[in-house]
Amino acid sequence: MSATDSAPPAPDEPPGVTLARLRKQRGLSGTELAALVGMSQPKISRIERGQAAPDPRDIEKIARALGASHELALDLAQRSAEAQNRITDWRPAPLNLATRQNAVGDWETNAVTVREFTPTIIPGLLQTSGYAKAVLLAFQSLIRTTREQTIDKPVLAAVSARLKRQEMLATPDKRLHFVLTENALRQRVCPPEQLPAEMLAQISHLRTQAARPNVTIAIIADDAITKIPPLHSFMLFDNDLLLVDVYNTGLVSRGAEDIDFYERVFTAFAADATEDIDPILRRYELQYSRELQEGLDRPSRT
Repeated sequence: MSATDSAPPAPDEPPGVTLARLRKQRGLSGTELAALVGMSQPKISRIERGQAAPDPRDIEKIARALGASHELALDLAQRSAEAQNRITDWRPAPLNLATRQNAVGDWETNAVTVREFTPTIIPGLLQTSGYAKAVLLAFQSLIRTTREQTIDKPVLAAVSARLKRQEMLATPDKRLHFVLTENALRQRVCPPEQLPAEMLAQISHLRTQAARPNVTIAIIADDAITKIPPLHSFMLFDNDLLLVDVYNTGLVSRGAEDIDFYERVFTAFAADATEDIDPILRRYELQYSRELQEGLDRPSRT
C-alpha cells in the first residue's frame, strides 16, 4: 500500500471524491493535476465533483498519477465501470449550458468515431452560430428559475462552446456519421424574421460539412419507410459511451447492453436514410429563398 492509500476509501465513496482527496494529499491543484495527466482542468473538476461520466481508464490514469497503489487504481476504475453500467441522470444546473457543451466536447475529443441521430433539429456539431443560438436560447428559457437570471450571457457562452466543439470536424482521424430526418430541415426554431436567412446559411453549412472526407451526413426523407419510430436524439462515442438527450437532462450510459441497443437503432436509421442529400437540401433551399424574397417584397409598416 502506498503512502497516498493510508486512508482507504469507504466502499460507497465515489471515485471522484477519492481522487480529490488523493490530489489534496499530494498538494496538487486541479490545474497541476490536469497538466500531469494531459487532461483539461474543467474535466478534472467534473470528475471530482461527479458531474460527468468519466472513462474508467481516465480514473485509473489519474489514480496512478497521484501515486495510488496498483490495487486502489484498479478498484477505482472498476467502481467507475460498475456505476456506468447503469444509465445515470445528469441534470445540468441553471445557466450552465456551456458546462454541458464542454463535457460533451471532452467525450468527442476522446472518441475516434462519433455517431449522432436527431429527429427534429440539426445536429449540434453541424449547426451555424445563428441556429445554435436559437436552439440553446429555447433550452435556457426552460431551465431559468428566476426572473433575475439573465439569458444572453449563458447562451452566448454555450454557443461559443458548441462552435468550439466543431473544430473536430476538421480532424482527419475522426470519423463522424450524422443521421437526421427531413423534419429537422422544416422545424422553425429561429425567430420568424430571421428564419429564411438563417436556414439558408444552415443548409449551405450542411453542404460544406458533408463534403469533408471524414464526415457522413444522411437524411431520412419524409416518404421513407422507417423500421423504428424516430423518438429522440442520441449520440454514440466509439463503443464506449451513449448520450440520450431529453428536455431537462442528458442520460449517460457506458453499459454494454445500452450501447449495443442504440448501435442497432442507429444502424437501422442509417439504413433508412440517404447520403444523396443534395436534392433534399435543394428543395428546402428553394423554399426558404422564396420566403426570404417574400419578406423583402412585403411593404414595411410605418
